[in-house]
Amino acid sequence: MSASPSLASDEDLLYPDSDGQPMSDNTRQFRWIVTIQGNVDLLFADNPNVFVAGDLLWYPVQGEPTIRSAPDTMIVFERPKGDRGSYRQWRENNVAPQVVWEVLSPGNRRAELEEKLEFYQRYGVEEYYQYDPDRNMLRGWQRSGDQLVEIEGIADGWTSPRLGVRMRLGPDDLELYFPDGQKFRTFVELGQLREAAQKQMEAERREREAAQKQMEAERREREAAQKQMEAERREREAAQKQAERLAERLRALGIDPDAAE
Repeated sequence: MSASPSLASDEDLLYPDSDGQPMSDNTRQFRWIVTIQGNVDLLFADNPNVFVAGDLLWYPVQGEPTIRSAPDTMIVFERPKGDRGSYRQWRENNVAPQVVWEVLSPGNRRAELEEKLEFYQRYGVEEYYQYDPDRNMLRGWQRSGDQLVEIEGIADGWTSPRLGVRMRLGPDDLELYFPDGQKFRTFVELGQLREAAQKQMEAERREREAAQKQMEAERREREAAQKQMEAERREREAAQKQAERLAERLRALGIDPDAAE
């Protein structure tokens, strides 16, 4: 007899894991969401207490399931990694996401964006970044007291205090950099870089093998030359001994081999 499927808890029913909204409206927006989330996740891959999520519902207030948001990317420090159906803040030591990203689509309305800003301001976000890839526009806000204050001149260059990520607007796209100066890459670009690195490593391996073979050939040549020199030395010694024996015989016959002719 098969086991009956587990039933969702009352809390799971009250706080669903989906709001029925798509993650993105177009391929460009989706690519940027994945790029930002994936690279930030990579940045903190070795830190077990930084949780990075994309398009995850965040419920900040217990008992208020209609109060929720799903940032395109959210970063929560001092919370363990791991899979979650949603981020229920009361289950997370009441730690709010410190950094959130939104990637805009042509369908985003002004009122919707104002609501998001108000939500993040009210519920404790420290840094909020908003990128519009269609218009190549970047905006950001940083917490000052109980307000999120817009960051002036962010497009010309800004480093996130929390992430250490540097950002600036290039002529065509947003440019994001790791603290070590490496640029954020798409999944395809990372794959291409890895493939190029593997090809480079393979080329260097072949070069090392060719150099080793060359060194081995030169070693054999030196050994052969040394053997040739040794053989010639033995021939000279044998000829010298033979000449000495002949000279002794001549002396025995009363002939001085050293006398001038």
